[in-house]
Amino acid sequence: MSQTESFRGAGAGAEEVTVLSPSGRRALTRPAPARLRPRTVVGCTLLVIALVEGATACGSDGNPLASRPYDASDRISFNGPRGEGGKVDPDKPLEITAEDSGDRITDVTAADASGRYVAGELAADGRRWHSTEPLAANAHYTVRVSTEDEDGAPGRRVLAFDTGTPTTKKRLTVAFGPRAGTYGVGQPVTAELSQPVKDAAQRTIVERALKVDTNPSVPGAWHWVDDKKLHYRPKDYWPAHTTIRVHSTLDGIKVGDRLWGGRTKDLTLTIGDRVIAVTDAAAHSLTVFKNGEQIKQIPVTTGKPGFETRNGVKVVLGKEYFVRMRGTTVGIAEGSAESYDLPVYYATRVTWSGEYVHAAPWSVGSQGYANVSHGCTGMSTENASWFFANVREGDVVQVVNSYGHTMETFGNGFGDWNIDWEKWRAGSVLTTGEQKPEQDPSRLRPTAV
Repeated sequence: MSQTESFRGAGAGAEEVTVLSPSGRRALTRPAPARLRPRTVVGCTLLVIALVEGATACGSDGNPLASRPYDASDRISFNGPRGEGGKVDPDKPLEITAEDSGDRITDVTAADASGRYVAGELAADGRRWHSTEPLAANAHYTVRVSTEDEDGAPGRRVLAFDTGTPTTKKRLTVAFGPRAGTYGVGQPVTAELSQPVKDAAQRTIVERALKVDTNPSVPGAWHWVDDKKLHYRPKDYWPAHTTIRVHSTLDGIKVGDRLWGGRTKDLTLTIGDRVIAVTDAAAHSLTVFKNGEQIKQIPVTTGKPGFETRNGVKVVLGKEYFVRMRGTTVGIAEGSAESYDLPVYYATRVTWSGEYVHAAPWSVGSQGYANVSHGCTGMSTENASWFFANVREGDVVQVVNSYGHTMETFGNGFGDWNIDWEKWRAGSVLTTGEQKPEQDPSRLRPTAV
């Protein structure tokens, strides 16, 4: 900081005081008061200096942040086309560079026409910014760049460009499930990918693009079942009469090397009444609750020793009025003591491997007293007809107090609810959380229905 004062002596009417601002950019010359003693003149000079310094500090020259931003167009470059009609390659990251050695980038925002922002990273020296997630194909982008020069004065540049069409035809599409309709409170949402996705960064892109909106709002999470399949569910069962809308924003998004997101059909589901059937294998009874109230209790028989019914929560997969059940389909040798070939009516399926709740008129004498089936839950034809008419896909069928294994989580139906919430969330790449020990529900009665 430099200051210069000059005065010619007391009593000289032509005396001048010259002050340079701290930046050295502006000089102020004023006539000094006449007939003042040197000591008085010095005091007034110092006062003028202080006033000028204060005025300069509050003005646009002394405070760079108060200056109007300069046009940084010729000082900022990006790796896009320079001529009219050129398009940015969406396969490559967007790069913004400060050309002048005295400039640095302070902020960059890049967004497409729909308002989707592109994440990016700024170098430590402020000379370069680059995008850290893919650009969409065939999209229009606006980029706003903020800079400052070596004196701290702010600069601005606004860029606009279009991205082109990917050179590859490899597309990642998603098939949401189940089909549109009304389901029970236990129905998970499924997403089947057309290509396997193993890389964690690519999974992040995919999962972030899979949107589930509900009315009323119900927080939930995706869980990666394998490289091509995800399931979505809330912490607890869906509230009755929830509307679920599922869609993807993957279209045109780069997922990986030569792999781009494709179009996906939206899905809307409706949740019906809260219907939960609880089978107590030890008490040989099945109790049906609707919206929290018990509406029917049915005597049943479940799996006998060696064929015990699976414990845990299952979800109704479908209903079949007639099914031919044969022991050979579950590994029982034809002609053996356990072999069977039976016509079965009012069959409500809960696993893909062949576990049903169905009519079993041949075991009415054991229903309510003993477990004599090969794993299914059997009841009278009248009760099976009632059950068949009062449940729908997605309704919950829970088995407790059986000596069978716990229902498989995936692959044999929907055993999703047998994973506690923390472990479920750990199956998402977008959520984190400590995994807590999972309780074995097989020997417990349900605390809520």
